[in-house]
Amino acid sequence: MIKDTKIAVLIDGDNIPSKYISEMMEEITKYGTPTIKRIYGDWTKPHLSKWKNVLLENAITPIQQYGYTTGKNATDSAMIIDAMDILYSEKVNGFCLVSSDSDFTKLATRLREAAMVVYGMGEKKTPNPFIVACDKFIYLEILASDDEHEKDDKGRKAKKENLYNITPKVIKLLQNSVDDSADDDGWAFLGDVGSLILKKQPNFDSRNFGFQKLTPLFKSLPQFEMEQRDQTNGRFKLIFVKNK
Repeated sequence: MIKDTKIAVLIDGDNIPSKYISEMMEEITKYGTPTIKRIYGDWTKPHLSKWKNVLLENAITPIQQYGYTTGKNATDSAMIIDAMDILYSEKVNGFCLVSSDSDFTKLATRLREAAMVVYGMGEKKTPNPFIVACDKFIYLEILASDDEHEKDDKGRKAKKENLYNITPKVIKLLQNSVDDSADDDGWAFLGDVGSLILKKQPNFDSRNFGFQKLTPLFKSLPQFEMEQRDQTNGRFKLIFVKNK
């Protein structure tokens, strides 16, 4: 990830719950500096009232957009127009589009065509076309604190069973990515494997399966062999992975 990336964060206030805001903004800083932060919605509507308290705390600028026509999403249009204005201003080199709405699929595609890096954030209900149009897509549910989602032991176990299911399809994705990145001996640098996985499946995230990083995820699976190697300067260990 490019740490000095300047990111425009554009939030669709109509379909993103305010409870995710703190974790969401913290997550964005992992990929760059959010220099523009805007949220779009009709602030005269009662259902957006929960946002008002968190906007000042996170220095997010609310953009008022009235719904002029029934059945049309004016918020989406305003957000798309702003995104294009920001693109041509050349003030940023990345975007974070926060929405669970497939209407932003074309926008994400257009921004990437202009050599912008595009991060998407939304709930698990987000349609796949928008997900794959982004360089990386992060589910908001995995950012929420344990206290919010896990009230007791019984609830916690049910949550993990639902969230952390590593299916044969996931295993196949990992195995194929290792093969595609491997040298003649079958060993692949884990950093290259992770980058390739994201290109194939932008919503892949080790946290979806209960692991904070990719390394412990691979270590937990019997289908893979892991190896640490010293760098030439000896400062860091490089992690390599191989299919068994």
